[in-house]
Amino acid sequence: MQELSLLAKESSRSNHSIWFGHYTTSTILSPSPGIRSIMSSATAYLCGHLHTLGGLMPVLHTRHFQGTLELEVGDWKHNRRYRIFAFDHDLFSFADLIFGEWPVVLITNPKSLLYSCAKHEPLERVLHSTHIRVLAFSLSSITSVTVKIDGVHLGQAIHLSGPIFTLRWNPRDYNNRTHNIEVIVQDSDGRRKSVHHIFSLQEDIHLRFDPLASFILLTDHCMVARVLFVMTVLIQLSILITFRYQGCLELKGSPGFINLTSFSLHVLSKINIFYYSVLLLTLYTVLGPWFIGEITKGKIGCCFSFGIFVDGHFLQGSVTFMVGILQLAFFNIPLMAYLCWSLLQRCFGHNFRSHLRQGKRLKIIPVHLLMLLLYLWQIYSCYFLHMTFGTLAFFFSPLRTWLTLLTPVLIHCVWTRNSDKLGTFTVQLKSHLSS
Repeated sequence: MQELSLLAKESSRSNHSIWFGHYTTSTILSPSPGIRSIMSSATAYLCGHLHTLGGLMPVLHTRHFQGTLELEVGDWKHNRRYRIFAFDHDLFSFADLIFGEWPVVLITNPKSLLYSCAKHEPLERVLHSTHIRVLAFSLSSITSVTVKIDGVHLGQAIHLSGPIFTLRWNPRDYNNRTHNIEVIVQDSDGRRKSVHHIFSLQEDIHLRFDPLASFILLTDHCMVARVLFVMTVLIQLSILITFRYQGCLELKGSPGFINLTSFSLHVLSKINIFYYSVLLLTLYTVLGPWFIGEITKGKIGCCFSFGIFVDGHFLQGSVTFMVGILQLAFFNIPLMAYLCWSLLQRCFGHNFRSHLRQGKRLKIIPVHLLMLLLYLWQIYSCYFLHMTFGTLAFFFSPLRTWLTLLTPVLIHCVWTRNSDKLGTFTVQLKSHLSS
């Protein structure tokens, strides 16, 4: 952060500064005052990482509260996306493009209202400008650059030099409200491209970015993941401990879903081996080392939910909280639910074989299949751990490898447990069903 602060200070006297980075600011961990505050003097921060969220968000752009634009660009590897930008009389303009699509067009004056910021740019220069300016590129020569404002044909822009085309205009004709400028470019091979944007010469008019894009780029996802992780753990622990120290559960009303769920949680929490197994698993997910392995090349480290210790340094957790949420949601909690459901079947008087013959296979088999799929996901996570962090991490991973081996033992214990040890619960359930 000190180095970034120094760079920001050195560039503060420049007309403009552009910051480049891979990660969005919403996924960067930084100490106070934060990365956004450091780059607040910048015109724009150009980044990747999220790209287009797999096509779900083709445009991920927003503006920081300090005025800096944050502009995510699509990926080059799979989608061949790239960006060009230009400064025209200190006005920043850009275009996100797909490689191989021609012509390439960028309107630099008048500038798009959405991306205008009086704090960083001399926007009054648009009002005093004499020409509309356009950058147009193609593999073959440009034959025409047609300009329209609000659907009205203004004329053909004239080639000035290089990719620059200009058309004389009177900006005072567009003093009020917003206007739409459209530029249509055609090259000698017949390829045609039309681009447009909204502009305004009034200082008190603004456009808002897509709320979803702003949420994705401005939200502190590290903090959100941390809060969700802690809340999920607390809810699970609260349920478990509440039923553990609750007195004798009285079943009232019909044996519906809520009653049977409460009863199964009561049974699980009152049997030590299952209660302490689930309790320790949840606490270990929060506090225990997930694995010990080669975090970086030649450096052995230890990974926890709250961060990673490696080579004498502590790296605060961010993605680890997301992984923790996935572990809780797709294995720990489903395993607890499956144990409760299995214990309920035992309290009905069934063992593993007999519960399959009771004529409710359409309800029973999907439960086992779902748990099997989640168990396979846990096995795959062990394989992924091995491929990412090596053999040492695979063997010294209590949360992945060891848990994968212990889960069948715990499930086997449920289905083979002596029925006499479930006698009180079985009698209570059957008494309620017969009443």
